[in-house]
Amino acid sequence: MASKALLIVLACFLLINTNVSSQREEEILSEVISGKPVFPPSPPPIVQPPTPPPIVKAPPPTPPPAIKIPPTPTPTLPPAIKTPPPPPPPPAVQPPRNKLECIPLCVVRCKNHSRKNVCMRVCLTCCDRCKCVPPGQYGNKEKCGKCYTGMTTTGGKPKCP
Repeated sequence: MASKALLIVLACFLLINTNVSSQREEEILSEVISGKPVFPPSPPPIVQPPTPPPIVKAPPPTPPPAIKIPPTPTPTLPPAIKTPPPPPPPPAVQPPRNKLECIPLCVVRCKNHSRKNVCMRVCLTCCDRCKCVPPGQYGNKEKCGKCYTGMTTTGGKPKCP
């Protein structure tokens, strides 16, 4: 019921608004046809005469400065450059002594493995027996020696990751 009343009020508003705007348009149209100005003419803008540009006097010419040729310097030898000593080699990595020291090394080794739990179990076994985990996440098995590369499963496949 309330929506019907709202609709009627809206329709009345649009009807009145359209009627008023059309009457105003008719008044403007009749004024244009009759020659009366629709809007009062605006006063012409005030124009000021342009100001003449200021006269600038050129400074008197100055004589060119005398050119002095500097004496040629005696060539000096650059100091000898000493090369820095080579950096010391990185400290050798201590081999893990027990399974607790193997865990962080195996976490790095098995980081991207698809079966992390299986990789961790096998890596910890290999680390405990060989006391070594290769650096990185893949390859480098030769850095741990024959023990790590030679360990195989019962099926003959390499055991250590």
